[in-house]
Amino acid sequence: MLQLHIGDESGILTVSRLNQQVKALLEERFPFVWVKGEISNFRVPASGHFYFTLKDAQSQINAVFFRAQNRFLRFLPESGMQVICQARLSVYEPRGEYQLIVEVMEPLGVGDLQLAFEALKRKLEAEGLFDPARKKVLPLCPQNVCLITSKSGAVIRDILKVLQRSPYPVAVTLFPVAVQGPEARLEIAEAIGSANMLTWRHEFDVVIVGRGGGSMEDLWAFNEEIVARAISGSSIPVISAVGHEIDFTIADMVADLRMPTPTGAAEWVVKRLEQFHRDLHGGRDRLVKVIKARLENLGLRLKYLEGRVTHPKKRLDNLRLTLDDRLQRLTLAIDRRLERMRVSCSHLGGRLLYLNPEARIQGGRAELNRLSKELMLHHHRILDGYRLRYEHNVSRLEALSPLSVLMRGYSITYRIADGKVVRNYTETTPGDRVLVRLAGGRLECTVDKAGDVQTEKEG
Repeated sequence: MLQLHIGDESGILTVSRLNQQVKALLEERFPFVWVKGEISNFRVPASGHFYFTLKDAQSQINAVFFRAQNRFLRFLPESGMQVICQARLSVYEPRGEYQLIVEVMEPLGVGDLQLAFEALKRKLEAEGLFDPARKKVLPLCPQNVCLITSKSGAVIRDILKVLQRSPYPVAVTLFPVAVQGPEARLEIAEAIGSANMLTWRHEFDVVIVGRGGGSMEDLWAFNEEIVARAISGSSIPVISAVGHEIDFTIADMVADLRMPTPTGAAEWVVKRLEQFHRDLHGGRDRLVKVIKARLENLGLRLKYLEGRVTHPKKRLDNLRLTLDDRLQRLTLAIDRRLERMRVSCSHLGGRLLYLNPEARIQGGRAELNRLSKELMLHHHRILDGYRLRYEHNVSRLEALSPLSVLMRGYSITYRIADGKVVRNYTETTPGDRVLVRLAGGRLECTVDKAGDVQTEKEG
């Protein structure tokens, strides 16, 4: 048997000490590494940290992406996604497991902005924010325009240049905002909200939100959820005019109208006004024609009626004759009606005398008196019968009462021990205590002797 003798234990490590040294060695040797792989077992607890496994075809390693770093991500990782991570290699000492502590994560093959764009697009589309039924009706005559863009740059100059060419008056109110950078999304959303709050004073017909072209990063403020929800929640119709013809943002999808450029939005306002005035003038011309035709028809009808109208005096004479005739006929009708009512009233009076209830009441009263007397006689007979039966039952009850028997000299004997009635001498023994119940009281006795009556006579 092999025995190991340890003379000096200073070189022996504890498990905790070993894990500490391994952790220090790994963190010193691998301060930052770039690792690519597929996310597996992705989970997010209440702490907000991302826990997952990064794997390829042969191996896997645990990884953690703390909340302080992952809150800057523009997309939400999920299991099955291919990513590239910049991470530190470390050891989780309580379990002795080595893992990656991720600092930066990017999707493999697709940029994070594009991934965030698609994710927000799916989310808002599922909520129905792109539904055409939600779009507000655009104004027919947009004379009061709210413009939300940068106060400097070509956009504001181009829009004003187009609007100035309009032969019709257009009022423009500018809400200057940043159109790119970290503060742009908040300023744009707040400007849309401010326009809605001030519309009671300025009566904005339409809001134009726009900027010039640029990269996806430059246009990203118009792909933010807060801007999309501000546009969707606006009570004023919103026109999105962001970038160039090829640019397409989330704001374009949510807005009530998408124009490819800010200049195109201004041209839409001018064309809308021109179309409105054309329609207005056309409607006025059509209305004038209709009124003229109507007046001509009424003139012809008036001439026709003039030929049929009679002299007022002749018309009054005819009406007077008609009135006299109607009055005479009405008088005769009233007289005939009154005569019929008089005959009917006389007939009903005779029937009423025949049906006078006084005689019937007298007969009913006599019958009631007779029945009352018979009822009283019957009641007395019943009471007499009940009285006789009661007296008979009282007599029988007194005859059967045990107290009557006791009055004739009899008594009832009870055993004091159990209170039972003694019916035979065999139920007692000498020395028993008994209670004798008499008609006039009771006796407590002691049995000296017990025997049959017949036996005593013979003795």
